[in-house]
Amino acid sequence: MEYGISAREKKGDIHYFVNWSPLALADRWEINAKVPSVAGIFEMYWMDDHKHLRMFNLGQTHYGGLRSELRRLTDPDLCEDVKKRNILEEKEIWYRYVPCNSADIMTDVIWFFMSTYFPENPGVKDSGRYRKIYLTESEPDKLIWVP
Repeated sequence: MEYGISAREKKGDIHYFVNWSPLALADRWEINAKVPSVAGIFEMYWMDDHKHLRMFNLGQTHYGGLRSELRRLTDPDLCEDVKKRNILEEKEIWYRYVPCNSADIMTDVIWFFMSTYFPENPGVKDSGRYRKIYLTESEPDKLIWVP
């Protein structure tokens, strides 16, 4: 199955279709072997004591690629935030990604996720190219996470 983002424009609106990679346990060797070194969007989660996934990170990467960014963000030795470092050291970290080579598309998709996950303060803006943005996700795993 090919992972990626496709889009359909209609009358000043855009509908993105995001096809995620399978959810995977963060392991440096697996990331190096399986994650492509291309631009894209990623989500990271940590598993709590009740076996619930919790959002850890949502981001995009350009030049370094998904492989190097996921490797860097899952390495506790490279994390300066003490709270995040403790999570990286003590909990299971899971991730998924979607390759994308367009900065404008990534901006719109990240905005959609942030405004959906954190409507009180998304912290980012969309690209400004469209009147309305819609998004449909396709994922091999039925991901349910707890904020």
